[in-house]
Amino acid sequence: MTEVEIRTAVGELIRIPAQSLLQGDAGDPEEGPVREVTVESFRIQAHQVTNAQFAVFVADTGYRTVAERELDPAHYPDAPPENLRPGSMVFQRTAGPVNLRDMSQWWRWTPGAAWNHPRGPRSSLRGLESHPVVHIAYADADAYAEWAGLRLPTEEQWETAARGGLPHARFTWGDEPERPGQRLANYWHGEFPYLPDTGYGRTAPVGSFAPNPYGLYDMAGNVWEWTTDLYAPSRATRSCCAADTFDPRQPGFPIERRVLKGGSFLCADSYCLRYRPAARRPHMVDTGMSHIGFRCVADA
Repeated sequence: MTEVEIRTAVGELIRIPAQSLLQGDAGDPEEGPVREVTVESFRIQAHQVTNAQFAVFVADTGYRTVAERELDPAHYPDAPPENLRPGSMVFQRTAGPVNLRDMSQWWRWTPGAAWNHPRGPRSSLRGLESHPVVHIAYADADAYAEWAGLRLPTEEQWETAARGGLPHARFTWGDEPERPGQRLANYWHGEFPYLPDTGYGRTAPVGSFAPNPYGLYDMAGNVWEWTTDLYAPSRATRSCCAADTFDPRQPGFPIERRVLKGGSFLCADSYCLRYRPAARRPHMVDTGMSHIGFRCVADA
């Protein structure tokens, strides 16, 4: 493809001015301490990368995502054979209330699930072209960014963009939570994880909700977004290498983790109030899920 065709497929990038601002939050240990950072000007995609945009990349390059590749049994010595087929983690509503400390109640390893089969091998992207692409591992997002002449954002860049120039506001739209009847972001409305309100409980077409003051859409909710930062359990330190990021609760899986930002359609106030600019979570770079996507940045 020509450079012009790629730029057209990527869509609009918004310029974020250079600035100093407070990042982080004092409420959750992993979000603090609050600190002042200075960020140079950059540009960022106005929308999360969509299925249609990712399809252009795949058609041009023949790229196969991590979820579509064969698994090496040597990397997963204790995994049952049925789990060693290509696939991804798919959200499934429960039949009723469950223990919210047990994510296995609503997540299922689904062979055949991938960006173009988001709910499993029999599903398709029909009607989802303008929804954010999901089941994206870190390498997949990085490959798209390189193809597009862009890169993935740092956590500081992402949070600066999400705040929209508002002085350390709690949400992307200000300090007050969404009021009944408002539609400010695609996070879980209803009883999690079994009974979403009408219009929620799944991804939405990008741009379905009002943009933040910078003109950026879905900086809260819809899908989590990759950043380049290696995860550290607080902002007081920075991880120097992949080994620093390994999950101590899973010593058998020495897999690098990077920071996700923005929350998703699964963030319920009763469970995961992480659709805030300061919120962050670690995620293994080799694992896509049905609520993880991305957007890219470029120099100003």
